[in-house]
Amino acid sequence: MSTLAWTECTAARMAEGVRTGEVTATTLVEQSLQRIATTDRQVNAFTDVTTVRALTRAAELDARRAAGERQHDALPLLGVPFAVKNLFDIQGLPTRAGSKIERDGIPAARDAALVRRMQNAGAILVGGLNMDEYAYGFTTENSHDGPVHNPHDLSRIAGGSSGGSGAAVAAGQVPIALGSDTNGSIRVPASLCGIFGLKPTYGRLSRAGSYPFVASLDHLGPLARSVRDLALAYDVMQGPDASDPACAQRAAEPALPALARGAQGLRIAVLDGYFHDNAGPQARAALASVANALGVTRRLELPEVARARAAAFLISNAEGGALHLADLRRRAADFEPLSRDRFLAGTLLPAAWVVQAQRFRHWFARQVAQVFAGVDVLLAPATPCAATPIGSEWMEINGMRLATRPSMGLLTQPISCIGLPVCCVPVWAQGDLQAASTGLPELPIGVQLIAAPWREDLVLRVAAALEAAGVVKAPVAAIRIAA
Repeated sequence: MSTLAWTECTAARMAEGVRTGEVTATTLVEQSLQRIATTDRQVNAFTDVTTVRALTRAAELDARRAAGERQHDALPLLGVPFAVKNLFDIQGLPTRAGSKIERDGIPAARDAALVRRMQNAGAILVGGLNMDEYAYGFTTENSHDGPVHNPHDLSRIAGGSSGGSGAAVAAGQVPIALGSDTNGSIRVPASLCGIFGLKPTYGRLSRAGSYPFVASLDHLGPLARSVRDLALAYDVMQGPDASDPACAQRAAEPALPALARGAQGLRIAVLDGYFHDNAGPQARAALASVANALGVTRRLELPEVARARAAAFLISNAEGGALHLADLRRRAADFEPLSRDRFLAGTLLPAAWVVQAQRFRHWFARQVAQVFAGVDVLLAPATPCAATPIGSEWMEINGMRLATRPSMGLLTQPISCIGLPVCCVPVWAQGDLQAASTGLPELPIGVQLIAAPWREDLVLRVAAALEAAGVVKAPVAAIRIAA
């Protein structure tokens, strides 16, 4: 295969190639590094590239296979390059968390728990990825490291706060990346970059060795260009971890074996009301495309969704502000201005407001649990619109003028608030709404597949069915290589 062909392959195909001897782990890593070198000046997804570490690990795997050792052949991600948002600990590097302050810190003594689990499955880390400062944002226009550019239109945002993770996968730099999702930070980049993203149930995957944002809302999860790759990564990262007190003491429940079952027999409904009113024409068209493909006509509303988003905002501000209070006092000038101001506002919130937000959150979770007594999967738009131009402070949705940076999470925050598992799937069906009328590149937009806690298998089954039917897809972006 050519270099381009391998970088366009799925992780599952790469691992198969290493197992059969069609390609070496070293070749896969070299081609990933070459793709990063030739495209990242335009995309700006990476903040750290771990070249020596990656090539050393690849050479070790290849040497063992050459010596006749085959115990690694069963590893599901054998030789597959991957990268992580730079709030994951990477041994030997400071954990930046997108900030100026943390890059001066002590290098991590060991890798984050999920990085280790990916490596135990045969994957090879090639670097750390750009993000919004301290994960507080939805656009990854980072003033310290520069904005991440959407690989499908370099003038536009990649989403955030895991923007580097979304862009690296969409650009073909790596087939899998890890990100975090507190209020939508996996699903927003997945939507805007045209890839698949999974926010697991709160507590499903260990957060040990990652820089926190809001401990009561933080999730970690994978982004990929295929549902199978998403499930492979998710499955190898599952399992209890005493190092993270929020990690559930729950045995791994692999989702990969369920993918072939598709959506057959599942009760599926479209979320209406708030999720319709805050979705623009492209988002509505994408949702309709997915619903029509699944034969879904049932629509329902969740109670008090706007209040759920408000509760998520209050909790995020208060916990984030408290976490950074010492640095706000001594190094305020080193924060990005927008992040600093919101953290400062969080430190001033009355405790009674935060307590009430948590009370509401528990009430909302109980109401939604009752909904899942009669439905298996809910469908909703992931973002109000497709990617906006870098630097745009405002966007217009259904006649409403909204601030871009916080409002890209309009449709994800209410779901994050109660920790439900969500798979974001990429739809390209809205081309006639944008590309044909404006002459701009066709842009993707995502749809959320939402299930009850611990039922990641259901959302991945539906995603796999949509992918098999060609309704959703995640092609590698055609980036013009700089001279």
